[in-house]
Amino acid sequence: MKNRKLTMDSTIRDVYANPIGHDIIAKILLQAGLPSFLVENPAASHLKLKWLVKPLSHLLDADFWPAFLKLVNQEEEGMQEDGQPGDRRWWKSAVFYQIYPSSFCDGNHDGIGDLAGIISKLDYLQDLGVDALWLCPIYDSPMDDNGYDIRDYRAINPRFGTMAQFDALLKEAHQRGMRLIMDLVVNHTSDEHPFFQKALADAHSPYHDYYFFSSSKNVPNNWTSFFSGSAWDQYGDRREWALHLFAKKQVDLNWDNPAVRHDVCTMVNWWLDKGVDGFRLDVINYISKDAGLPDGDVSVGKLMGYTGIEHYYYGPHLHDYLHELHENAFGPHDAFAIGETPGLGMEMAKLVTDERRKELDMIFSFDHLETPGHVRFEDYRYDLNYLRDYLIDWSAHYGSHCWMSLFYNNHDNPRMVSKIDPSGKYRREICLLLAVMQMTLPGTPFVYQGDEMGLANYDFHSIHDLHDIESLRYYKEHVSLGEDPDDVWKRVKAGTRDHARVMLPWNEENPVQKEDPVVCKAYQDLIRLRHSCDALVYGSFHVLDRRHDRFVYLRRDDEDTYLIDCSFSAEKQEPYPIHYNWTLVWPSCLYDHKLGPYGARIWKRIDDRKIK
Repeated sequence: MKNRKLTMDSTIRDVYANPIGHDIIAKILLQAGLPSFLVENPAASHLKLKWLVKPLSHLLDADFWPAFLKLVNQEEEGMQEDGQPGDRRWWKSAVFYQIYPSSFCDGNHDGIGDLAGIISKLDYLQDLGVDALWLCPIYDSPMDDNGYDIRDYRAINPRFGTMAQFDALLKEAHQRGMRLIMDLVVNHTSDEHPFFQKALADAHSPYHDYYFFSSSKNVPNNWTSFFSGSAWDQYGDRREWALHLFAKKQVDLNWDNPAVRHDVCTMVNWWLDKGVDGFRLDVINYISKDAGLPDGDVSVGKLMGYTGIEHYYYGPHLHDYLHELHENAFGPHDAFAIGETPGLGMEMAKLVTDERRKELDMIFSFDHLETPGHVRFEDYRYDLNYLRDYLIDWSAHYGSHCWMSLFYNNHDNPRMVSKIDPSGKYRREICLLLAVMQMTLPGTPFVYQGDEMGLANYDFHSIHDLHDIESLRYYKEHVSLGEDPDDVWKRVKAGTRDHARVMLPWNEENPVQKEDPVVCKAYQDLIRLRHSCDALVYGSFHVLDRRHDRFVYLRRDDEDTYLIDCSFSAEKQEPYPIHYNWTLVWPSCLYDHKLGPYGARIWKRIDDRKIK
């Protein structure tokens, strides 16, 4: 297949062997609720690609396939294993803790979380056992999208504090042995950023080419925004169109302009020179767009929810730009870089994270946050069996030179525990189960603030309780289309990002939610266990039982072997049979032979005999 362009006459096997082809077909099958056996079985794999056109015609129109082949032919082959283990790096054995500053801790009692509040909780975070902090944006911003619309990359938003306070936070964290990474939002800037303001003021300014402008009479293309509506709006006295994949005040940068890449790199180095240990890069796979910004395929838009996404989620120069940023900033500082990469499947993820390529260290993949056929704005019950199968697949096939991120929650999603059990009856049990898996599976854990407190979704009562721009625009758009407001509200309440953005319980502003000391103690114990042995970080991974509602696996190295026994059922279950000399590591004692609802146990082998 190498050096051969794929066509509709190529076999499904050849297309599936292509990293982009593999991930797109896998995602289509997932969304359609069709089994992967449809393309993986020997009989079908020898058929030509055009065989899929009819079975998928209800999802994809004829225009999809040329766009698909154009995208697929950007890569000829994926990453290959070389039989060598990956490098040992500090971030592989670390436990990260994500902080959403405005709702973490209010240090000056104005109702908004701030840097002073974060500093006041550093001892708490150290006692919890975390090794690194990830701060969501604290830069100067109009706060149209909670700081992800940056006005000045080298200034601190006054609502959070001062640069002196940031310097103190960095120093105090380092003194406690904790590293600190920041959010880097460089797919777009605020429309109040000086670059954009200069571009609006003068069409001949060099900054005009920092963005995607169009003087066309009509909307330049059919791309849609992630926050509803068109991805284009008119700005300034000349009423020029400018591209914004997110909110109107978040205008996309033109990374094809070398001056943009130079200025971004200079800014990144400025922070790294201050001592910041790395960055989480917001929607970083969107930075390269197809030349000419062509119309998106309508059927892809219907399938994925966003028209035009095929023209930028894996753009033609993505690897060039990531490698350039690594070579000129991250590499020289030995800094950590993890990318938010919506839409990338495992094979494409390998191409941006394989350590031999020197692009990103890790990514956040979101395919596990919703079960197949479901979206975030949908009121449904999450199936843990899907999460198990997803984690097994990535653990087995991601490769020795790539490293997984392990997370269930972040600032952009409702809390997982409430998706699994909306009633809240088994909140504590599910929180403990998720913590056990997060601290014992291969990869780096990212704890989101409040996970360790056992927090569930917040009980919002109406749309007027929300602040999230995405949720508000979604509600307005769907109600304006004539949908029942109560039905729309149910979907919004199920998926709003505000669930993860309410003030934490130690703030007086949030008296409803309360910290669960049992969950907090479990996180401390499990993090300490993970830190105590290499087997839970670098050890091999073997699945012993993956039947419905069960997940049993081993982590093993030359020194230690751990058996992790998990139940995904609300009913009691028989534990995995222990044949040899094992000692219970977690919990500290058992009150029942059987596994309780959503129970989890960790055993350590204390002799050198092998398990059957």
